[in-house]
Amino acid sequence: MIELTSGAMRARVLTYGAVLQSLEVDGLDVVLGLDDPADYLTRSRYFGAVVGRYANRIANGRFTLDGREYTLPVNDGPNSLHGGVAGFDRRVWDVAAAAPDSVTLTLVSRDGDQGYPGTLRAAVTYTLTEDAVRLDYTATTDAPTVVNLTNHTYFDLSGRRDVRGHVVTMDAARYLPVDETKIPTGELAPVAGTPFDFTSPVAVGERYDGRYDHCFVLDGGIRVLEPDTGLSMTVSTSQPGVQFYTGSMLDGVATPYSAFAGFCLETQHFPDSPNRPHFPSTVLRPGERLVSHTVYRFA
Repeated sequence: MIELTSGAMRARVLTYGAVLQSLEVDGLDVVLGLDDPADYLTRSRYFGAVVGRYANRIANGRFTLDGREYTLPVNDGPNSLHGGVAGFDRRVWDVAAAAPDSVTLTLVSRDGDQGYPGTLRAAVTYTLTEDAVRLDYTATTDAPTVVNLTNHTYFDLSGRRDVRGHVVTMDAARYLPVDETKIPTGELAPVAGTPFDFTSPVAVGERYDGRYDHCFVLDGGIRVLEPDTGLSMTVSTSQPGVQFYTGSMLDGVATPYSAFAGFCLETQHFPDSPNRPHFPSTVLRPGERLVSHTVYRFA
């Protein structure tokens, strides 16, 4: 376990899954975590983990790259989710560098790991400031591959473990409709006039029964406000999209948390991009370097 501090901010990071186990803002832990690190082996719903090699879903566990088809393990109905049955969230990362306010973790994913081509060398750096946590991702490969890295932290700005009263504003004029298995249809649909319009402030539970698990096309940043505590969080990122998930599938049995106990803003490329040529590319080739960042800032 690595402890980070900066002003009134405190965080704990685990090498297992590169998990953000806790994040305290003025004494309030604003993320869902498991107190016993061993519970991440059996009870985790990706709490705080860095997920990959490909975050989100790939349809039917298949994609074609440079004319060759690759088959992945399926672990979400017919689809491959968050890198497969043994994704990056289930690996022990190495500590490459550490300071009082930051830590860099690295992972080597060998050629053929979970069906993906190329040996991928990935790194994530957590950095605390006096009002934010910043995540910087990098990756390189020795053969053409696809990669999509994100962090799967569940946030709760109230401490009550019910986020349906949180008010969300998202600079996103389009979202990705999905089929019954949560694979994008390929359309980048306008949010105007739909329950997916967060361009003006809307409470999580106000529409759609609060059951969001959709990718939004980002035009700018995101702001979440908890009206009772007055605590807000803004999200800025270099990624083209964000998966907004409101924890509706948490059941209080497999995990200690019940439905709607936390929400995720998983900044990322779009799901199933390897099978959708008109989506932003997630292909990484030798000699290239994946670089992305996300900042969660509190006020």
